[in-house]
Amino acid sequence: MTEVLLAIHLMIALAMVLVILLQRSEGGGLGIGGGGGAGGGFMSARGTANLLTRATAILAACFFVTSLSLAIIADSGRRGSIADEIRIDGAPQAPTAPAAPVSQ
Repeated sequence: MTEVLLAIHLMIALAMVLVILLQRSEGGGLGIGGGGGAGGGFMSARGTANLLTRATAILAACFFVTSLSLAIIADSGRRGSIADEIRIDGAPQAPTAPAAPVSQ
C-alpha cells in the first residue's frame, strides 16, 4: 500500500512541477501562450491561465492528501513515543513536596 501511494505521490509531484512551469509568469517564463491577437479562441491566454490555475490547485490538494496519508501510514507502524525508549540510569529524582501537617 505504501509503495503504491508513494508512486502516486511522486507522479502528482512531477505533474505539479510541469503545470507550474507551463504557467505564464511576469517575465513570460515557459508559458504556452496560445498564439497572439486572435482573442476568444479555445485555448486563449485567459482560458489557458484558468485551466492551469485549476490544475495546479487540484494537484496541490492531491499532493497534500497523499502527504498526509503517507505520514499516517508511516506512523501506524510505531508504538509509543521515542521519548519512551530513553532510559536514565542513576539520575536523581525530583524532590517531592513535604506533606502538609494534619491536625487531629
